[in-house]
Amino acid sequence: MAFNMTRDERETFLADVHVGVLALDEPSRGPLTVPVWYDYEPGGNLWFITGRNSRKGALVAEGTRVSLCAQTESAPYQYVSVEGPVSEIRDANGTDELRAMARRYLGPEQGNRYAEANSSGESIVVVVTPQRWLTVDYGKRG
Repeated sequence: MAFNMTRDERETFLADVHVGVLALDEPSRGPLTVPVWYDYEPGGNLWFITGRNSRKGALVAEGTRVSLCAQTESAPYQYVSVEGPVSEIRDANGTDELRAMARRYLGPEQGNRYAEANSSGESIVVVVTPQRWLTVDYGKRG
């Protein structure tokens, strides 16, 4: 029996709120794998925010290939892993994008407070174009 998700299922799953695990190649070391907040709308690009001078920020450049895995934490387990190139890097737009991301994960009140406290201007938005997908939905066991 196949446990793969359909295109609609995987895109809906990825659009839900999950903490993603981002993997980036790090020369002379193993891949850097770190948890990240991300955003995605079905059919669109994936994006996350990171510090310009962070390890993630130092490893990304347009064209860099990254992978992100999002999963459920309880049975029946599901996950979506997506891979693709970084298609855009831009300065974070003041607190607007950070606020949107923080509200996605923390709700309106806490998200606004988080964005205000962390709006140093040293962040970048990294946009990834999904190209390869790997999915599992163990709920399809029947």
